[in-house]
Amino acid sequence: MSTRHILLGLLATGPSHGYDLKRRHDERFPQARPLAYGQVYTTLQRLVRDGLAEVEGTDSEGGPERTVYRVTEAGSRELSRWAAEIAPPAPFVTNEIFAKVVVAILSGGDPDAYLRAQRAAHMRRMRELTAVKSDPGAALATVLSADFALNHLDADLRWMTTTAARLTTLTAEVDAA
Repeated sequence: MSTRHILLGLLATGPSHGYDLKRRHDERFPQARPLAYGQVYTTLQRLVRDGLAEVEGTDSEGGPERTVYRVTEAGSRELSRWAAEIAPPAPFVTNEIFAKVVVAILSGGDPDAYLRAQRAAHMRRMRELTAVKSDPGAALATVLSADFALNHLDADLRWMTTTAARLTTLTAEVDAA
């Protein structure tokens, strides 16, 4: 996910300061990693440097003075370009779970035990996400984010089941190489 484009998208709704952008990001993308304030302000500085955002002024609203940013025309064009760009499927598949299975085989560990433990961790996370999306007050963005994560976890679980069934063959291949 591109933090700079997400912040431009949030700025497209109107001028905002960093604190508000961080809060809105965390609300709009509830299953994403929350943004750190430092990341927000560093990204805003880069957007200004690159001419995609500009400082509109300052605002205190009864609290500390905050810098207010707004998207520029160049920022709006960049945001439109990015939003229309098709996200390509990953050219390389990097899978930490697979790497750990192979390393367990190489190092004399127990890849089957690792897969069982990983499966249990995935199942716990799936239960958490199901509870989040089943909350009667859950916003649609929360439900959709949880559905996305659940589908990915489910794919991992199916892969783990297939891999566990093939461990004997995989072990023989790894040992032979």
